[in-house]
Amino acid sequence: MANNLTELLDEYDAIKYATDSGNEMHKKLAFVRTLSDCGKVDCELENHVKSCDGLSVFFVENARTEVPVAGIINGEFVSRRIDRLVIDDLNKIVRILDYKTDIDKRARRDKYVAQLTEYEKLMHQIYPEYQIETCILWLHDWVLEKL
Repeated sequence: MANNLTELLDEYDAIKYATDSGNEMHKKLAFVRTLSDCGKVDCELENHVKSCDGLSVFFVENARTEVPVAGIINGEFVSRRIDRLVIDDLNKIVRILDYKTDIDKRARRDKYVAQLTEYEKLMHQIYPEYQIETCILWLHDWVLEKL
């Protein structure tokens, strides 16, 4: 029994650490727009962003963070906040990035995909002629997942 309790406590500690550090990184990312801003906030953050394949397109001059968006989906009013949003008018692309702190990427994946689908629908109402790209940035291991 002691091994099982020790394993449970170790797992709890690992999850809590990942969640706490992920939440802290989420807060830092809210104050960063461009890649050059990263180093001003946190050198570790800058290294993570530079080393994560595909992430740099979200750290450009016109990037916005914590963007409120609202609209009607399936006859219901929906109000959400997008972690990071980039509108590329030249290529007619809307890029949406959502941060997640989970260690187990499968645990709530369906919920997260549904959330990003709502973001996509809301942005498509505003930018009907644009391609909408959605991604999850897993802060636990800095993996960018394109949906």
